[in-house]
Amino acid sequence: MTMAAAIQMASGTLVHANLLEAARLIEQAAGEGARLIVLPENFGLMAMTDPDKYPDVEAPGDGPMQAALAACAQRHGVWIVGGTIPLKSADPARPVQACLLFDDQGRQQARYDKIHLFDVALNGGAETYRESDTTMPGSTVVVADTPFGRLGLSVCYDLRFPELYRAMLDQGAEIFVAPSAFSCTTGEAHWETLLRARAIENSAYMIAAAQGGFHVNGRETWGHSMIVNPWGTIVGQSQPKGAGFALAQIDRQELQRCRRELPSVQHRVLHSDSPATVQACTTVSATLTITDKEQDVPYV
Repeated sequence: MTMAAAIQMASGTLVHANLLEAARLIEQAAGEGARLIVLPENFGLMAMTDPDKYPDVEAPGDGPMQAALAACAQRHGVWIVGGTIPLKSADPARPVQACLLFDDQGRQQARYDKIHLFDVALNGGAETYRESDTTMPGSTVVVADTPFGRLGLSVCYDLRFPELYRAMLDQGAEIFVAPSAFSCTTGEAHWETLLRARAIENSAYMIAAAQGGFHVNGRETWGHSMIVNPWGTIVGQSQPKGAGFALAQIDRQELQRCRRELPSVQHRVLHSDSPATVQACTTVSATLTITDKEQDVPYV
């Protein structure tokens, strides 16, 4: 078993101050036994406005946010999922939101660029977000090998798209991480439900590190960072708001037992690249016929 931590922050507009706070929380979590530590989305910077982040955008492999994560990982001998960091893309006006994975030697092992961008108008348009105006979406599903199991990377709004998690499952994912900065409106309504659903339907652990509290830029984020086991039980949870972390054990034997006793991930019939799936989506009256041969396919 491995202890994991989902760190919660209320990041501000000063990168240096945010990095000091992240380092403090990483040290505390490591001191309590955590060996896999997940930081929230935008842990290093919650800018006053989205364009205000441009001066702090980093080149891949170079910059204070990346250096701080590498240093903390090496100093404490832990694996760190670095929430998100704005990294340069082909479009200078739209950096990517990159989720970086560092091993216990401070080496970057994986990078996931947030795919689904938060473009919504809530409360009748009174609360509006247009993430795609200042962020370039990613396009690659990322699952990485770790000593704790196969780790699938996702970010915040990705939680609403179960097909992403199925794609990670197909690559052997056993643990999902979801660095987030949910708004209070969507967090109160959907945060726990989405996290538990993604864990249950994939028989996987979910480690969700959130921004939680009031920010200098006027935003209020939901918080409630948590760790969910493959049965959908919340096994670790932080306080609702403010800095802190959730701690819980990641038990691969429990995961394997869950998948063995309730093998829903092996019973899958519809896949996104299946002709039957496409037909069902485009023709209302379509039906699916499963032959004996198809039933014998060893779905993951």
